[in-house]
Amino acid sequence: ANASRLIKDSEIEQIRANGDDVVEMPVAYDGITVVIHPDNDWAEEMTVAELKKIWEKDSSVKTWADGREGWPNEPITLFAPGAASGTFEYFTEAITGEAKVAREDVTASEDDNVLVQGVAGDKYALSYFGFSYYEENKDKLKAVKIKVDENAPAIAPSLETIGDFSYAPLSRFIYMYPLKSALERPEVAEFVKYYMSDEGSALAGEVGYVPLDAETRAKNLELLP
Repeated sequence: ANASRLIKDSEIEQIRANGDDVVEMPVAYDGITVVIHPDNDWAEEMTVAELKKIWEKDSSVKTWADGREGWPNEPITLFAPGAASGTFEYFTEAITGEAKVAREDVTASEDDNVLVQGVAGDKYALSYFGFSYYEENKDKLKAVKIKVDENAPAIAPSLETIGDFSYAPLSRFIYMYPLKSALERPEVAEFVKYYMSDEGSALAGEVGYVPLDAETRAKNLELLP
């Protein structure tokens, strides 16, 4: 399985109950990118606290002005990944403090392209998704710079800031979870070896992720039987 979140203990227990086990392998870095419309010139920087205020369960923020004094008194339109998304789970845990807990008066979709189109078509929209989708659509979106608190610098998502985790708290690993039984198959083991090679890892950068460092790739290869 490929995953943008950590595997759950309950999932590991289910696999083991079926007589198998699973191996956790980070395969690249990603940064969940908060996006606004290109014409939005008031929310180019946001704090984690402001994001929490907007996205938390039962949020009272209905207009941009509710989010911060001085922002326009216009309704805020929210688009979000669906509840089954690992991105939704990671974002909510990092921003609201509890995984999968967030306001529900949003337009949700498992298709990131729907979120892109929603923000691109609405000056007062706000959304978030993986950095690769932002990279593919940055001609019609603007990435928000994130501040962990009022006194911290505002950090924009980039290959560099995601790779060194300075784009906080929305930088993350993405994972591959092969079953141990699968790794015993020669073709699967060869696939993993290619995935962890310089050539294979470079492909992650071509599609908007940050390639994994050589040390972590080497540790993954040590997990092969």
